[in-house]
Amino acid sequence: MPQTLSRVDGDRVLADLHALRAIGAYKTGVHKPTFSEPHMRSLRWLADQLPDAGLDATIDGIGNVLGSSSRPGPKLLAGSHLESQNYAGWLDGPLGVIYALEAARVINCDPDVHGAVEVAAWCDEEGHFGHFLGSRSWVGALTEADIDAARDRSSGRTMREALRDVGLAGRPRLTVERGRHIGYLEAHIEQGDRLERSALAIGVVTSIVGIWQYRISFTGEQNHAGTTRMAIRKDAGLALARFCVAIDDRFPALCGPRTVWTTGRITLDPGAPSIIPGLAEMLFQIRDDDPAVIEGLEQTLRTMAAEVTAQGRCSVTVERLRTGTPAGMNAGFQDAIEAASVAFAGGRSMRMPSAAGHDAQILSTVMPAGMLFVPSIGGISHHVLENTCDADIVTGAQVFVETCRRLLEE
Repeated sequence: MPQTLSRVDGDRVLADLHALRAIGAYKTGVHKPTFSEPHMRSLRWLADQLPDAGLDATIDGIGNVLGSSSRPGPKLLAGSHLESQNYAGWLDGPLGVIYALEAARVINCDPDVHGAVEVAAWCDEEGHFGHFLGSRSWVGALTEADIDAARDRSSGRTMREALRDVGLAGRPRLTVERGRHIGYLEAHIEQGDRLERSALAIGVVTSIVGIWQYRISFTGEQNHAGTTRMAIRKDAGLALARFCVAIDDRFPALCGPRTVWTTGRITLDPGAPSIIPGLAEMLFQIRDDDPAVIEGLEQTLRTMAAEVTAQGRCSVTVERLRTGTPAGMNAGFQDAIEAASVAFAGGRSMRMPSAAGHDAQILSTVMPAGMLFVPSIGGISHHVLENTCDADIVTGAQVFVETCRRLLEE
């Protein structure tokens, strides 16, 4: 076992995670949406820790926390995010930030390692105001117009108002310094059960799926629920329900081995018990790591919409709201994670795609990127029952730090 890692402190890793868990605690999880008081307190907590890891801390004008090193040699960027989904789990995001912090503590004062680990906590990965706003800002893919348009999905508060309220308005947004970093490494709970089911300790992420989102709208005819005969109704809600069933009937023959789809929200207008809905809308999402599969499924959606419209009762439109290009993780980073898992996890690892989005896919557009997973108990995430056993957390930290060391030494 490499002697350079003898100072990895599993108790410190767990204590840091529990310190963040106490901020915004809710039942067994946390509630700290972007720019809430618990979220801002978490950012300040991290900024206070970074100097002990040899890093200068900055909270920038979009809410990213960045720790930079003046140590000579190559720099590896590592991190994740600190806000949570509403009333959700305590490890989604903070695990990767604390692993990065621990790597910086161990490596940045080690005379045998040339270079340094720098730490990032990206703002709004969970999408309260948009998707990946912090990491997109850092790579130069977020415009001022994007910020102007961003609104909190729960309260409707604009991002400009939120930045002003938490004291970040007017601060510059930091952006990538091209060539500074050899790459970006992120750790995360799996948010699935493949590792636990296979009795494995580490997931070596091969790719991150693209996420495509659609608004599918149905226009019928609003009318009285009691006096309108069934034979002449133009019920937009019923058309939507039948469309959902038709998707499940037709997609399986066209999808890939890892394709998933979800109708996440349905709204009926006017939504009254005695009125036939004249309008209905569903938000629909497809995830896959093969763009060709997605293109075929999207075309099927549009064909289905045309078929329903041709029947004459209700018209259907399909509007694409979001396009997500799949991101491949760097092969060298995958090899380094796998080698580190041999040293600290007995080789109990597997290569696997990520079915959830992560900041690593944004960072991969400007530098090599890699991800590792640790098991999720019961595969649960985005819920207060989200958890990972302490032994798996510590093993993951050891593998993460060893991966950082290997990447800096290459």
